[in-house]
Order: sequence, then C-alpha cells, then structure tokens
Amino acid sequence: MNKALFLDRDGTILKEVEGSSPETLGYVLNVEQVELIDEAAGAIAEARKLGFKIIVITNQSAIARGWISPNELENINNKMFSLLIESDPEAKIDALYFSPYHKDGTVPEYSKEHRSRKPGTGMIEQACYEHNISIDGSYMIGDALSDMQTGVNAGLHNILVLTGYGKLAQRKCLDENVKIDFIATNLSEAVKFISKTDENQQ
Repeated sequence: MNKALFLDRDGTILKEVEGSSPETLGYVLNVEQVELIDEAAGAIAEARKLGFKIIVITNQSAIARGWISPNELENINNKMFSLLIESDPEAKIDALYFSPYHKDGTVPEYSKEHRSRKPGTGMIEQACYEHNISIDGSYMIGDALSDMQTGVNAGLHNILVLTGYGKLAQRKCLDENVKIDFIATNLSEAVKFISKTDENQQ
C-alpha cells in the first residue's frame, strides 16, 4: 500500500488572500489570486522522492455560497498545478479532492452538511480507496483547526504549518485539546521533519 501526505490547499500550498470584502477573507476566487507559498513546490517534490503520494484535500464552500462555480474552481486548481511544475518539475500533485458543501450556502445543491467537508473524513476515505493508501505512515498537513481535527478523526499523523492561519489554529487546537504531532513554520519544514522521522523508523 501507499503512504500519503494529505495537504490542505489555502494557507499550506497557496497564500491566503485578503478578500474584496470581510466575508470573502481567505477565499481564492480567481486565478489572479493564485500564488504559491515560498518553498511549497520544493517541499512537494522532496516528499515525492520520499515515496509519498501527494493528495490535496480542500473545503471549498465558496461554491455553496455562490461565489465561484465548479468550473472556476477547476481553473484555480489548474493554475496551482502549473505554478508548482514551473517552480519544480517534480512537484506533481497525485490527486485533489474538494468539498463544495456548506450548510449556510445559497446554492441549494450544495447547501447541506456533508461528510466530505473537513473535519469529516470523506475526502480522505475516498483518496485511500482510489489510491490504495494506508493510514499508517500517512500525514495530514494544514494551517487550520479543521485540518488537525480531520487528521485526528482519520487516524493520521498531524502537522500544523504556521503559514496561513496556523498561529490562530495553534491556539484553537490547544483550547480544544486537538492533537498536533509537530508544528512547522511551513510545508518545507514539515517535510524535513517527516524525512527525519522516516529515517529513525527504518
């Protein structure tokens, strides 16, 4: 079976955006806003060399809220894929899963609770099935409380990155007693920690 890094997208691979209004704060809504966090591409390439599948799992409630369409989201994701490969030809994403749902949405089709939405484990379960991934030896890496809750719920090792909203999430995880195995300044440091951990276990 394969081992994987389950990566959040915004705040982990892509820079968070300021938003055109308070309600859109943090939402990437067009391709012009797509910008990689420093060293993200190199970190992904290094993780692949370590034998990890790279799986992005991302909540995208902007679809439920009617701010972007699924096609626009696809364009944003494709822009991210292109920037990663331009930065490092080995920075390939094996799969990306997104949850478009939110109970307070305005688009009826997506305005509901759904097990795919983090901290639910639906996206991870789907990825494990489709890519023959073992939870043992796999990691959840993200900058939000919901990412760490997802990792706990799925039985993954948890790494919080301090890019994006990571510092705020660190306090929330402490308040809610959510397990974090390692706190990294960014994705690059997270992968370096994983590399050392893997070496020690061999």
